[in-house]
Amino acid sequence: MSSFKDLRIVDNFYQTSAFFPMPTVCISTLNDDGSLNIGSYSLCFPYYIAGKERYAMLLECRNTSNTCHNILRWGKCAINFIPDDRKYFKEAVRFGFPGPSSEKMGQNLFTMEPGLAGPGEEGRPPVIAEAFQVMECTWNRDLENAGRFKPEDIDDGYPGPYNDFNGLTSKYGAHFILYVDKILMKEQYYNSIVNGVTKDNFPPVPVDYGYRDSTNFWYTRFPGFMNTKPISEPIPAPKEVDLASIRFAADRVDDTVKFTDAALQNFVKVPRPFLKTVLNGCVAWAKENGVTLIDDEHVKIINDKRRQEKEAQRR
Repeated sequence: MSSFKDLRIVDNFYQTSAFFPMPTVCISTLNDDGSLNIGSYSLCFPYYIAGKERYAMLLECRNTSNTCHNILRWGKCAINFIPDDRKYFKEAVRFGFPGPSSEKMGQNLFTMEPGLAGPGEEGRPPVIAEAFQVMECTWNRDLENAGRFKPEDIDDGYPGPYNDFNGLTSKYGAHFILYVDKILMKEQYYNSIVNGVTKDNFPPVPVDYGYRDSTNFWYTRFPGFMNTKPISEPIPAPKEVDLASIRFAADRVDDTVKFTDAALQNFVKVPRPFLKTVLNGCVAWAKENGVTLIDDEHVKIINDKRRQEKEAQRR
């Protein structure tokens, strides 16, 4: 008899069906107007490590994110490895929550400075000065003809056809193969690599376990701290969106299915990047059930249906 239990594999299995240690990185990019965007990621791993003309990293991200939009636009990013510090991890959690770039960057805790790859190059973002190392990267648009994808394709998820491993790979997913242009290292850790790494000159690297329970991100502090058990960082409470703004979006989702104000009140805490997706899901349910005006009771039915589907997945 096996000593293990068979756990159902569901979406985001590395978080929902497993405990999977990952890096904590903040990826800096430039918005269309040249302003800064920072997004936090853990699905970022070495890809080409030997025997190729260039080395590369792989980034997996939500294709409706600011980061995806900006890489599709400019093809440039910087992978900033932040050190183990509770205030920095808290900032990383904040940057990882969907929201307008201008709002998040207005409170940026980090210090930004120019990188060393292609100074003055169009679309090249600054790097985080507090990082212990940075990889400045350029997206390989040529693989799988991924350069055909444009920022305009990802307004509310991409309908396809999808690529297998580079570019837009599902309705809401993207993979980017990023050539490593430069690896920037703080001097003390540069010296440790050149002269020999020891337990005393190793950078304080945090390890995280992702968005596990819809309430907290979990991570492990660098060994050496008194408490090395995993600790949690609460996800920022969603800010309520003005009802008029939700009404504006809802009125443009469909010509035949409409929403009452009471129904839309259910969505005031839905992050803006996900609002259109939620509204489209409600419209799809309404059309399946012959409803032309969605009210509060209908939203409760829809939410119950989603809850039951999630519970069925976990069984």
